[in-house]
Amino acid sequence: MKTSYLSGVIFCLIATVVWGAMFPIMTHALMYIDPFTFTAMRYSIAGIAFLVLLLMREGVTGLRLTGENVLLAWFLGSCGFAGFGFLVFLGQQLAGPAGALSASIMMATMPMLGLLVTWAVRGVRPPAASFFFILLSFGGVSMVLTKGSYAAVVNAPAAHAADIPLVLGALCWVVYTVGATFFPKWSPYKYTTITTLLGLISVFAVNGVLLVTGVISLPSAATVLAIGPHLFYMALVAGLVGVLSWNLGNKIISPMNGVLFMDVVPITAFLISSLSGLSPAREQVAGATLTACALIMNNLYQRYRSAGRRQRQPVELVPGLEQAR
Repeated sequence: MKTSYLSGVIFCLIATVVWGAMFPIMTHALMYIDPFTFTAMRYSIAGIAFLVLLLMREGVTGLRLTGENVLLAWFLGSCGFAGFGFLVFLGQQLAGPAGALSASIMMATMPMLGLLVTWAVRGVRPPAASFFFILLSFGGVSMVLTKGSYAAVVNAPAAHAADIPLVLGALCWVVYTVGATFFPKWSPYKYTTITTLLGLISVFAVNGVLLVTGVISLPSAATVLAIGPHLFYMALVAGLVGVLSWNLGNKIISPMNGVLFMDVVPITAFLISSLSGLSPAREQVAGATLTACALIMNNLYQRYRSAGRRQRQPVELVPGLEQAR
């Protein structure tokens, strides 16, 4: 059991470390290409890789969807790949050179967003203490995004327009992660592959509309060549390795514990950005630390409550004990 849990932790760490690196990498890629076209190219490559891997592990039977909620799988895939890919990298592009730091720290809101999504989907209301930690977490995030200058949000709201797609993108990934619990019989390989392929339907549909309306254009050969290294990393490392490791890890340690590792994402992004000469401000470091503390305290509190319920459970499960009293 301990070995299995440790492997889940390692999988989640692998995913969040490679995801932390993808934001600085995308800073350069977005200079050449729009986030919509890049997302379509990225997940097309990753989707093919996922499909090959699933066929190798489970054969053609792994593609069978008889009796499954295909519409729900399509919705979750659309959230995880179209929603997350489009919104987060659009927000990063709008945020400019500092977008990598803003986008990465926004990923640290996922544990708290996960509580709210679980409440909405499962009807499990977070305790009052968790609401305090939620506010504390978002307080830290707001420090990162505003660099401690809250008056700037009121005086220049357009400068923070990028924050909206970043929050919505993070929410999309939380929905995708929690959604895996609705397919308990699916292996992480099947969930990843099926949702990616179904999500690509939405990706190509949105890109088709944007192409027809002239919002985006097909990339030239020179553009594809320029983003080649970025595309390789985003498709096969952040995409194939990252997404698969994430779903494997969450299958073992549960989404509630898995999303806690999203705090590794901004740490990795901050380190890489610092090496490239873009260091976070003191207020951003303080905000990131505050968010991390809120996430850790909430996770410890959730474990404390779970341990208390397990201690009471044996007494409640003894048949006739309450009547005997």
